Amino acid sequence: MSAREPNISSGFWRRTTAMLIKEFIQLRRDRVSFAMIVMIPLMQLVLFGYAINTTPRDLPTAVLLQESSDLGRSILKALENTRYFKITHQVTDEAEFDRLIQSGNVLFGVEIPRGFERALRRGEKPALLVAADATDPVAAGSALGALNQVVRTALQNDRAVPDAGAPSFEIRQHARYNPAAETALNIVPGLVGTILTMTMLIFTALSVTREIERGTMESLLSMPITPIEIMLGKIVPYIIVGFVQAALIVGTGILLFGVPVLGSLWLLAALSTLFIATNLSVGYTFSTVAQNQLQAVQMSMMFFLPNILLSGFMFPFAGMPTWAQWIGEALPLTHYIRIVRAIMLKGSTLAELHYDAIALFFLMLVAMTIAVTRFRRTLD
Repeated sequence: MSAREPNISSGFWRRTTAMLIKEFIQLRRDRVSFAMIVMIPLMQLVLFGYAINTTPRDLPTAVLLQESSDLGRSILKALENTRYFKITHQVTDEAEFDRLIQSGNVLFGVEIPRGFERALRRGEKPALLVAADATDPVAAGSALGALNQVVRTALQNDRAVPDAGAPSFEIRQHARYNPAAETALNIVPGLVGTILTMTMLIFTALSVTREIERGTMESLLSMPITPIEIMLGKIVPYIIVGFVQAALIVGTGILLFGVPVLGSLWLLAALSTLFIATNLSVGYTFSTVAQNQLQAVQMSMMFFLPNILLSGFMFPFAGMPTWAQWIGEALPLTHYIRIVRAIMLKGSTLAELHYDAIALFFLMLVAMTIAVTRFRRTLD
């Protein structure tokens, strides 16, 4: 009995070691999985270390300066010196001022009314208007919080203003589209795009690899059907599934959280369908590249990670460095979050959303072209 125990023990460790070596060899041969092991932590480190900034700076700002004065220029200079604001537009009428904020081209608007300096000298306590796009309350909150002291410093340092203990002006802050800074109004529209991205990518990323692993691809290839017909046949059912998901999320947001839909539901439905088709095309491309379902899921997660971090869903898009914003512009979720927030909270029209709609359509065409090309190679 005791003589057999060492043999049993040595056999156990020999078999376990052989299995261990086999797994390492298999992992080395699976280049996609090995790349994910290396790339995912590196990507997270780079994005969280360099791209993510919870205190955004250089936020695009429009200025309606109704009179040219030294005091007005002092206020604008003080605003820019805070690094919170970056004046990108100077307008001359209120219509253009409002249009820039509603379109999302700027996050803030500062209006210095006519006769502001004269009223200040007379001690009439004039008002300075600051309008903020509060659809992203994180980006707007920190800048608005620092505004009072900044402008007060600018006025006190100006020679035209008498040195007084009490402030000789009034700042009127107007947080548009989400005046109460409710988190649900920001999160729920973003969740529509985030959930659709995750589910649509995974559904279609498994489509071709599942056919190969089950052995049904041979039967599919024997049919008189073209690659584009196969792709459309696999994508269209999931477009319907994605549309049902989007309707469920939006409906729940309206009923439980009171999220408004100020714009056209038809426009939201049409652009949501475009976004779903874009993600399905990307997922289908992954399914033609991956050799098995595990690789397809890994590729989907690799694509999903920068989408959720660089789209403006979790962190303010305007606070990211330029290189991160360029990457974000190449991601479908970035454009869709702008679209769904603008339609639901601002009541925006297609004319105001044409840039993001065109970007989504272009990304869909690129993904579909790559998917069809890759699928033809798979057939060969």
